[in-house]
Amino acid sequence: MALLERLFKLKEQGTDVRTELMAGFTTFLTMAYIIFVNPSILGDAGMPKDSVFVATCIAAAIGSLIMGLYANYPIALAPSMGLNAYFAYGVVKGMGYTWEAALGAVFISGSIFVVISVLRVRELIVRGIPPSIRIAITAGIGLFLGIVSLKSAGIIAANPATFVTLGDLHKPQALLAIFGFFLIVALDHLRIKGAILIGIMTVTLLSFVFGGNHFAGVFSAPPSIDATLFKLDISGALSVGILNVVLVFFLVELFDATGTLMGVASRAGLLKEGKMERLNKALLADSGAILAGSVLGTSSTAAYIESAAGVQAGGRTGLTAVAVAALFLGCLFIAPLAGTVPMYATAPALFYVACLMTRELVELNWADTTESIPAVITALLMPFTYSIANGVAFGFISYAVLKMFTGRPKQAPVMVWAIAVIFVFRYAFIGAE
Repeated sequence: MALLERLFKLKEQGTDVRTELMAGFTTFLTMAYIIFVNPSILGDAGMPKDSVFVATCIAAAIGSLIMGLYANYPIALAPSMGLNAYFAYGVVKGMGYTWEAALGAVFISGSIFVVISVLRVRELIVRGIPPSIRIAITAGIGLFLGIVSLKSAGIIAANPATFVTLGDLHKPQALLAIFGFFLIVALDHLRIKGAILIGIMTVTLLSFVFGGNHFAGVFSAPPSIDATLFKLDISGALSVGILNVVLVFFLVELFDATGTLMGVASRAGLLKEGKMERLNKALLADSGAILAGSVLGTSSTAAYIESAAGVQAGGRTGLTAVAVAALFLGCLFIAPLAGTVPMYATAPALFYVACLMTRELVELNWADTTESIPAVITALLMPFTYSIANGVAFGFISYAVLKMFTGRPKQAPVMVWAIAVIFVFRYAFIGAE
């Protein structure tokens, strides 16, 4: 107990070991769905699901452990929802890069994140990106997740005349996915802990009866991670065509990390004069976890907003995050269960997360069209071009152009002009992927 007190300063934060451990368990319940969803999504990119499952658990454990021990915040980390979809459906399936090169891009973006955290230039970059674009990136990823999840559930399908149409809703897979979505929303509204996880597991159980799924057991020794460990292709990621992918990974990682960390810290009452005392340590933990994840074989990790559930349960120190790390390591032994979860069971979770992410648009300044229009362009082009990169690119370009055409070029920060020029060069001389 003395060691824990010295490491986490429990009394100073007005908490105790039991409260912190319970908070860790609460946070874990709300985010454990990632061990089922992440292998499902990255598996679509051709990655071995068993190895991704192991990488997901270990990356989440490493990230949460660093956050807990180094930054002493009750914030858990795991592979990011949204960026895993961009990795699989945008970069690998959409642009045609290998998943090894995509992992290399994640590693490079994580390295840049480490550098800007060490040099403390994060604030300069964040201040240089308009709030409207930051909001739109989050909402746009939500819309992108929405179309991915609906496709996975069979609720929408391709159509040569209209590009997309309603799928066959008579199929049990689509019906189970719809049921799972409503179940998750209802449970979360009723503040049932682990609502997303309960929804996934309920649909999985029903899939054995109605979906033709086959039970493969629950426990086993952890699968091998050899198929993804150290398989990242950094040289492939340094090719000219994928540099914009690195930029998108970096921007989303940066904004997601900053926003989530500040949001959870505010909920926990850990901000002093509106600032996080150990924000740089938290960002270093976040970026370090990204590097670890890319080496292990998973897309970018991020701080999880679900950590707010643990904070609500009393979590105030890094011991909460350490407890989450231990639980993720324990999940290594349930690989057979993870392997039996069908895509239409994880699709409702994806769609619910998508709905939550799109609500960010309410924060836009709709009265100023030079702010709101670029934001809407950013958000809409992500699902409509099936590329987060294209959405970000046209958002920055349209923001700069509209400020210039309305005689207010100085209202567009230097960072906006720099990124807009990079993307214009890409489309003019390299072309869109």
